[in-house]
Amino acid sequence: MPVIPKILVFAGSVRSGAFSGRTADVAQKVLALEGAEVTRVSLADYPLPIFDQDLEREKGIADNAMKLARLIAAQDGVLIATPEYNGSIPPLLKNAIDWVSRVRHDNGTVLRPLAGKPAGLCSSSAGHFAGIRAANHLRAVLVRCQMEVVTPECSVPEGATAFDEAGHFRDERLLKSMEVLCRTLTQAARLASTRIEP
Repeated sequence: MPVIPKILVFAGSVRSGAFSGRTADVAQKVLALEGAEVTRVSLADYPLPIFDQDLEREKGIADNAMKLARLIAAQDGVLIATPEYNGSIPPLLKNAIDWVSRVRHDNGTVLRPLAGKPAGLCSSSAGHFAGIRAANHLRAVLVRCQMEVVTPECSVPEGATAFDEAGHFRDERLLKSMEVLCRTLTQAARLASTRIEP
């Protein structure tokens, strides 16, 4: 019986109608069709202070960072859909990653939620370049956090007209791009779920 990998999906923006959120919605559906068990969350449900080592030293890891870390640790893979702010990653997303990357233990048990975790990337923007610069920066950050970022990406240009009334991509090529990404991520997550820890 094939392993059903668990994949977490979220967007780097919580704005109503955000292109990244709509892209994450498409990813959620395609991952499910690929046989994944998908959990979709919003970073709005995990509000965090700006990361500050003095704050961490005084109060420890923020509660919502621990909740998000535990959620990520319980998955076999993660898909992130990022918008592009000034050619890079939005601060909401970067701050969440910075906090989660600081998690080392959970009630005395070793917890490294990002290390070795397969990740897939989507990007979007209102313009023609589809948030590719943000995706490149996000890839670099996640690799630095020791995540296993898969090679295919799905980058959505002209976000205002990219989706139909039902929330699907209008462009068949975009759907094919998403399918390749989700298939690759699902395979990597399935492999990760069967990996035997030393």
